[in-house]
Amino acid sequence: MKIQGRMFLWLSIFILAIAVLYGVWSKEPAGTTALFLAFGLCVMIGYYLAFTARRVDAMAQDNKEADVADEAGEVGFFSPHSWQPLSLAIGGALAFLSIAIGWWLLYFSAPVILAGLWGWVFEYYRGENQNQ
Repeated sequence: MKIQGRMFLWLSIFILAIAVLYGVWSKEPAGTTALFLAFGLCVMIGYYLAFTARRVDAMAQDNKEADVADEAGEVGFFSPHSWQPLSLAIGGALAFLSIAIGWWLLYFSAPVILAGLWGWVFEYYRGENQNQ
């Protein structure tokens, strides 16, 4: 994680230089503000990664002699299939469509969103995937 922290800190220095150059050259406040905010975000992420790197063990990417297989292992658990994101997408699409058509459409999209969210949270508590 030391490498990632350094990368973000170097990126923040580059973004700061570009923000100052852009602000002086263009005199446009919106883009200058966005670049300074991007600088702040890079500093926060870089500081967090550098701070965390001192507390965790060295990873394979921190060792210059490491192989690709040194970091191999279990990546995590991924759901094999789920229909719940589809219902959330349909409910979200209806909710955003309600801005264009009318707010009354939210009354139909809210139950679809809540049912999809409920099903996604509790999909491993019942059914065929109960013991995963």
